[in-house]
Amino acid sequence: MTKKMIMIYIGLFLVMMVSIGVNYPTWIVPILLVLFVANILLQLVKNKNRAVKETLEWCETFLVAGVLAYFIQSFAIQAFKIPSGSMLETLQLGDHLFVNKYIYGTKIPFTQHKVMVFRHIERGDIIVFKYPKDPTKDFVKRAIGLPGDTVEIHNKIVYVNNQRLIESYVEHKDSRVFPDDPRLMEDARLRDNMAPIKVPPNSYFCMGDNRDFSLDSRYWGFMPEDNLKGKAWFIYWPLNRIRIIR
Repeated sequence: MTKKMIMIYIGLFLVMMVSIGVNYPTWIVPILLVLFVANILLQLVKNKNRAVKETLEWCETFLVAGVLAYFIQSFAIQAFKIPSGSMLETLQLGDHLFVNKYIYGTKIPFTQHKVMVFRHIERGDIIVFKYPKDPTKDFVKRAIGLPGDTVEIHNKIVYVNNQRLIESYVEHKDSRVFPDDPRLMEDARLRDNMAPIKVPPNSYFCMGDNRDFSLDSRYWGFMPEDNLKGKAWFIYWPLNRIRIIR
């Protein structure tokens, strides 16, 4: 087996590690830095003997594979596991899916600028983003209100810009309808009825398909575009759930 083939297998292995929940920033970056430093040191003495040269070649193999996997995960495709039932029945608890990170544009590191924007978020897109109240957590919801839209809810029915939104994907598992009454707790008062609100620039109003049991924009506000990670693209596990996400 050639070192190039080994490099490819290592890269695939690192990508698969993401699919089971391993977080690259906590472990692969230090490893890559160590390999990089080791590579420099070995370059200085590579002509000393054959063993050092062989070690250098292996370090390069692991370094290239690791960098390749890191860039794929950071800028192209990332694996994600559905942590809750807020998107039932579209997405099931425990579904493993790939997130397309480049379709909405690739962010230039250390800036807020994007390049190669293939398209912008459209109403109905299922997106993955950093939870605004706790950026260490990833949320998956459906984009309902786009920048400039006015969103309101009357008796569980969503209206965007005074037009009823047709939502064949929505599940209502609770037949009760709560009024927008200040005497009620907020999670009940805002669930089924919400006064009109306008989505600000560079922000989105997001909701779960399991509408009666979803922690979404009704409760924590708008999703800033800077929090966006990508578009939910493809369920790859379990096998009987393999499909493109729509």
